[in-house]
Amino acid sequence: MASHSATSVPTWVAVCGNLAPAAAIVVFLAPWPTIANIRRDRTVGTLPLLPYSSMIASAFLWVVYGLLKNESKIWSSNGVGLVLGLYYFGNFVKHAPKAAPTLPGSVKQHLQAMGTVILGTLMLALSPMQSPVNIIGTLGVIFCVAMFASPLAALKTVLETKSAQSIPLPFTLASTANCLLWSITGIFDMKDPNVIVPNLLGLVFSLAQVVLKIVYGDGPKGKLEPLPL
Repeated sequence: MASHSATSVPTWVAVCGNLAPAAAIVVFLAPWPTIANIRRDRTVGTLPLLPYSSMIASAFLWVVYGLLKNESKIWSSNGVGLVLGLYYFGNFVKHAPKAAPTLPGSVKQHLQAMGTVILGTLMLALSPMQSPVNIIGTLGVIFCVAMFASPLAALKTVLETKSAQSIPLPFTLASTANCLLWSITGIFDMKDPNVIVPNLLGLVFSLAQVVLKIVYGDGPKGKLEPLPL
């Protein structure tokens, strides 16, 4: 199947398409400071392992999907995400206690889950089915939507405390730009629902977090005491 990049698209769409992989890599790089702190402190504290194991599984799905669709923008950017995910995962496990309640689950269970996704993806890709790419794409969409929506799990806390301090603004802005660029590329260039749907939803989720950050900021400021007369 020929890549859609070879077809004629408006210049602004082509620019977005060229920027989209770089934006995805920026998002993949977001956990780097956290892992650097783990390496420095030699402990994971109360941090969960799930973001890194899910990054590996999701990136692998999209690498295979990109290869099957002959879309270099997809497989190249997610290939970087896969390498980074493995690096994050390895460093986390190295400094995680054997019985950490915040993983969630054991390291072995995470490895089994990742192995299941990777093996299942390879079996689908190599199967004689007419369109295994559609199934792989659907699984990729599910992973993407889950990851993009996960920060909104703190929505109740933000509304109750009237503080959006738990929402990291740089990462949220990077996610917004990433989803916007991929949405434009998916709609006007690739014309691929498996690219369009998760990124449009991710854009909505990211914009919701931006709005919460603007509305609540880092919480109510303390009231100024009146000056003594």
